[in-house]
Amino acid sequence: MPRKVIEASTAVAEAVKFCKPAVIPMYPITPQTHIVERISEFINDGDLDSEMIHVESEHSALSAAIGSSATGVRTYTATASQGLALMHEVLFVASGMRLPIVMNVANRALSAPINIWNDHSDSMAARDSSWIQLYVESAQEAFDTTIQAFKIAENKKVLLPIMVCLDGFTLSHVYEPVDLPQQSKVNGYLPKYKPSNILDVKKPVSLGPIGYPDSFMHFKKAQQDAMDNALKIIKKSNSEFKTRFKRSYGNGLIETYNLKGAKFAIVCAGSICGTTRVAVDELRKQGIKVGLIKIKCFRPFPKEDIIAACKKLTGVAVIDRAVSFGFEGPMFTDLKAAIFNEKKKPLIHSFIAGLGGRDVTKNDMLTIFKKISKTKKPITEWLLD
Repeated sequence: MPRKVIEASTAVAEAVKFCKPAVIPMYPITPQTHIVERISEFINDGDLDSEMIHVESEHSALSAAIGSSATGVRTYTATASQGLALMHEVLFVASGMRLPIVMNVANRALSAPINIWNDHSDSMAARDSSWIQLYVESAQEAFDTTIQAFKIAENKKVLLPIMVCLDGFTLSHVYEPVDLPQQSKVNGYLPKYKPSNILDVKKPVSLGPIGYPDSFMHFKKAQQDAMDNALKIIKKSNSEFKTRFKRSYGNGLIETYNLKGAKFAIVCAGSICGTTRVAVDELRKQGIKVGLIKIKCFRPFPKEDIIAACKKLTGVAVIDRAVSFGFEGPMFTDLKAAIFNEKKKPLIHSFIAGLGGRDVTKNDMLTIFKKISKTKKPITEWLLD
């Protein structure tokens, strides 16, 4: 495998090239732009045989992706922030029609005030749209997960669209070493897409027709069942990827770091997991037993894996880079709900951090570990200083 030092956005574009989507509807938006620019260069240079559709908005980009996927071809797009917000109406159409579209989201804050920097408010606002959501920590993981996403989405037991989320600028514009495999190895892992129900003039069907009250709930239950199936398929895809490429990310749903013997842990997602690892290493050298639980898959939420990871912990700090206004952090809410019925469970603390690109530093992590190790009451705090 050749190893190259490339931008994470380029790593994503390389992954897309390896997966060979037939149609790529695109509308550029910061900080997603480098992804689509690089893909367009691949197409222009003849390295990728795909049809890129230049549309007038993100709403149109996803609408075109829906039409493309409905005809039975592998389809990809990408967006960020206000672009994802503009897509919101049709997110539900893509998932409701069971279309395995893969979309990278270069996570960026939602305005107002206008902000082009990173947090998770854009994708977290779409968490109930029946899209699978996977969050990545590094350029290599962004590359690997984008390839895995096509395999997961196109599985007959899933058939749901997927967002692969990478932190805008903090990761999307960072250069890191990335191992790029041979095309033949990717072909062996990701077979050609074989759709079942498609728009075909020779065999006319209606896709996405009106759902009457006697059938609508059955469609929604089928989507929920597909989400449940995805938990197993994500694990399986991660395991198969490890066999072929010698890399994996926990079990594909969560990844733990130095959790053995730990009393306290931080739960987070995205690039700040790397910062947390550094803090964990520093405290471990001091004999303080702490660890990391990285949420790789946020939807479907890996309830059983979270329960198992938290079983022996005394305290857990959940760091959210988004907030559900009027309540609390989305990951914090879900983690609390996951362990609610357990007889033995840790004290759960909520920290809102890194909104609008504010740095979340190693010292922040050290401070959080210090706070949760000294209290017997739950903490809810915004890291503002």
